[in-house]
Amino acid sequence: MSELVVSFLRIAFLLTLWWFVWRVVVIVRSDLQAPRDAKPLTPARTIRLPNPRPALRTRKTATSIIITEGPLTGTVVPLGTSPILIGRAADATIVLDDDFVSNQHTRLVPRDSHWIVEDLGSTNGTWIDKEKVTTPTVLAPGAKLRIGRTSLELSS
Repeated sequence: MSELVVSFLRIAFLLTLWWFVWRVVVIVRSDLQAPRDAKPLTPARTIRLPNPRPALRTRKTATSIIITEGPLTGTVVPLGTSPILIGRAADATIVLDDDFVSNQHTRLVPRDSHWIVEDLGSTNGTWIDKEKVTTPTVLAPGAKLRIGRTSLELSS
């Protein structure tokens, strides 16, 4: 083979290799992004607090959190007055053995008679009813909190 053919084959091989690397990066990037049907929170809706007029309706405080989907389905964790850490780390309050969950993924913090959800910079995000949690958000009883492949709900 002539040197021209060998050079052409080398260039073709390098272009094919770079095209493959570029496609892998595009696919991984699209997998890490939020689902297309999810609505991001706007700055006007950062924290949704319940109506501050408790005289008009009675508030029920959540007493436990129930895992409704995932490997720990049916597990009930009683709620107290201390924050709850959810993640893969052994020191988390609720340990989820899931590849889509970060070591320290989400924190639930009690405030007055409701619980606030904070995402701790996780890769795949924390979701409340198809809305990605980007700032501390109130978790209403009955709302579906999704972390990786696991769904949780507050219960009274």
